[in-house]
Amino acid sequence: MTTATISGNSPAPDAAAVKAIRRFNRFYTSRIGVLDPYLGSDMSLTDVRVLYELAHRETTVASEIGRDLRLDAGYMSRILRRFEAAGWLTRTPHPRDARQSVLQLTEAGHAAFAPLQQKSRDEAAALLAPMPPHERQQVIDAMARIERVLDPAAAPAARTRTIVLRDPLPGDMGWVVQQHGELYAREYGWNIEFEALVADIVAQFVRKFQPAWEKCWIAELDGERVGAIFVVRKSATTAQLRLLLLSPSARGLGLGARLTDECIAFARAKGYRKMVLWTNSCLAAARAIYAKRGFRLDKAEPYEGFGQQLVGETWSLKLQ
Repeated sequence: MTTATISGNSPAPDAAAVKAIRRFNRFYTSRIGVLDPYLGSDMSLTDVRVLYELAHRETTVASEIGRDLRLDAGYMSRILRRFEAAGWLTRTPHPRDARQSVLQLTEAGHAAFAPLQQKSRDEAAALLAPMPPHERQQVIDAMARIERVLDPAAAPAARTRTIVLRDPLPGDMGWVVQQHGELYAREYGWNIEFEALVADIVAQFVRKFQPAWEKCWIAELDGERVGAIFVVRKSATTAQLRLLLLSPSARGLGLGARLTDECIAFARAKGYRKMVLWTNSCLAAARAIYAKRGFRLDKAEPYEGFGQQLVGETWSLKLQ
């Protein structure tokens, strides 16, 4: 059995999910002191954010900062007027757009911002200090994941993501079973019979593992498990590709193709003459990966399974 899920139209979030978001917002804003005078100053969080942008841009215009911070133009204008009155900001005519002014912080503006920036660093360090190193990394990874999911184009980590393919460790096989059960129930409506099938395949792999002829890869993205694939020995000349899995968070990165390529390369290196797999016609993403690598559809048979009417498919690839 090979599997690879594809995204479809997402259902509207339920009340519990909305409540969870609101609960986290209350927790985090309280924890970082957003509701207090921000960073011990008499300025609001928005004031300090605008000051931060001015301090970290050599030249800018009000509309750029307002767009990036999603601020109303009138609100942005009032903040800038206060900064200008305090002697923190200068405006010069824009060389190409008479409607705009180029904004720059003065030395006094930088002097006002510097202690706020250091205070922010100190508070972030204090938040992490009680945690052991592995928990700090878990928090950082979780924050990066939230950024990527909510705004993939803007998240810095999206440009520096780390993909690792490794051998399985204790706990990985249980994760493979769990992920298959959850993903296929959510995206295809398959029932618990499918999870039982995957559990049996995984158990047989572990109990009868032949390290010279078989292999499993676990894929990690930024330290988080996101995929898996197996090669098992079907006969002396035939390898079987099984349980290709890719989490939604890892889609679009070519990781499913990379996992498949690893299986093919391993089977060729071991001298197998053919690789076979069994999948279902509804798994379009997986089928596209196989077809692109030269697998051919040998047989298709309708059947009833996992609470659905399905079409099972047998594919094969000549390796030599």
